[in-house]
Amino acid sequence: MSIADKSRALMAREHQQVKNRQQSILMRAAQELGLPEEASHNWNPIQGKVDANARTIYGPSHASMS
Repeated sequence: MSIADKSRALMAREHQQVKNRQQSILMRAAQELGLPEEASHNWNPIQGKVDANARTIYGPSHASMS
């Protein structure tokens, strides 16, 4: 696997993880508010890119466990 392929796979995996975190948080909030489950399926990337704010909020943390 070339370096370009590895970096592409890494970015795709990070994109999916951000989406999953955002969807989980939205689903929990919808359940707490008593909204239907469909209300939590709010994923609206522009041209397949994750919004910079969403990446900051739902992206991986740089904190480490000690």
